[in-house]
Formats: sequence, structure tokens, C-alpha cells
Amino acid sequence: MTELAFTSTGSGEPLLLLHGLGMSRAVWDPVLPALAARFDVLAVDLPGFGASAPLPPGVEPHPAALAAAVAGFLDGLGIAHPHVVGNSLGGWIALELARVQPLATVVLLSPAGLWRGSTPRYQRITLGASRELSRHGGHALRWLVGHPLGRVLVLGQSHGRPARMSAERARGVLDDMAAGDAFDAVFAATRHRHYVAGPVHDAAVTVVWGSRDHVLLRDSRHLGELPAGTHVAALPGCGHVPMSDDPAAVVAVIETAAARTAALPLPA
Repeated sequence: MTELAFTSTGSGEPLLLLHGLGMSRAVWDPVLPALAARFDVLAVDLPGFGASAPLPPGVEPHPAALAAAVAGFLDGLGIAHPHVVGNSLGGWIALELARVQPLATVVLLSPAGLWRGSTPRYQRITLGASRELSRHGGHALRWLVGHPLGRVLVLGQSHGRPARMSAERARGVLDDMAAGDAFDAVFAATRHRHYVAGPVHDAAVTVVWGSRDHVLLRDSRHLGELPAGTHVAALPGCGHVPMSDDPAAVVAVIETAAARTAALPLPA
């Protein structure tokens, strides 16, 4: 079993939440209370982020390896058929997870990895810049996000409605980006990769884009590798990390995906 730090709350069908690069499980806090009313929710820190240790030395932390760690974590808890929601890198990991174990549903919120070839230069530059600013901006950035306009200036690329965030949550975003021990290694491991379709266990897939996602542009949203029948939806007014932009809308997407799966006829 791979040891991952996690938050567990609620009751019902199991629901696993996977965060993006440079984040932690705290990014799901805005939607946890509503999801806990319907699901047994597990929000994890991926290896090398938040309170989770990195993968062992010598193991390249590409999305498939991170998915294998998550699969081991689920196996250790005896969870065999969860709903999975992934944001950004977490979406790519969710797709890789579907290769190694059955999943009830897969919801991809602005998933990474759907570009063709290597990671587009725009993503490499902007993510690298965000990492450096968070690590070296220090007190200036933390002071700036204490004000609504400052949150727009600092977080407007990744969040659609950053002025609605609390100063505390905005500072947590900066702290997570600065502190992720595995950021550089994971960033390097994804640079020359993209998601490629392969044999997967059957799972209903939903992919959702925020209308204000300024991190993954159109050239990063190719759906050709996703399974036939993937449901595509939009989150108006939301950015790349939509959970704090419109928690109710994100919860509705997840609940609708689960309900759509429940309505499917059982295999003969």
C-alpha cells in the first residue's frame, strides 16, 4: 500500500478526488461539504505534494506511475470501484488509473495531457513562472492576495473568479505551489508526454472546461484519445481550477455524472 495523506468525509458511494500539479487536497475544500452529503469522499495528496512523500528514488513520477501509487492506496483501503474526479494533472492521472482498475465514473475538470506531442510551450512557461513566483515572491505576493484586486492579478490565470476567494485560501494556493517537493520532477516527467488511449476498464467519462480557463488553451483540448461516448460539458465563469469559482456547479457536474452512470442498464 502506498501511503498517501488524505481527508475522508461523508458516506455513500466512494468518491476519489485528485488535485493538479503544484496543489494539494486543500483545493477541494470548497466542494467537500456538499459532496459529503452524497458520497464517501477521499481527497488525497498526490505523491510529493501536500503531506504525502514523493515516489521512491529511481521511480520517475509520470502520470502512469502516480496512478499506480493511487491504485495501491485504494487497494490498501479495500476500495475497488470508486467514482474519480481529477483536476488538471489529476484528470490525466484519473485516465491512467482507469487502465489498472475498474472505476464507476471519471470526471475530468480541465484535464492535462490532452495535447498532441509534448506539453505546449505556453503551458511550460506559465507553469514554470507560477512556480518561481510562488517560491520567490514571498511576503509581497502574500500581501497582494490579501486584497480582491491582488487576487485577480496573481491568480487570474488559473481561477475564473479569484476575487471571491478568501485571502487565506489564496495564500494557501501560493504556499502549495511553492512547497510541492515533487513539482519539478513531475513537471519534467510530463514535458514530453501526453495521454494516449489504450485498454481501459469501462467507465463513463465526463470532461468539463471552464469558460475562463487561461491555462489550457484550445491546442491542449484534443478529445480524440478519450473513450467514445465521453460527455463534454462547460462551466461558465470558471477557470482552470473551478472548485472555488463555482462550488455548486462543480458538485452538480459530479452528481450528474454519477446519476448518469446509475441510470445505465446493467451488463447482461
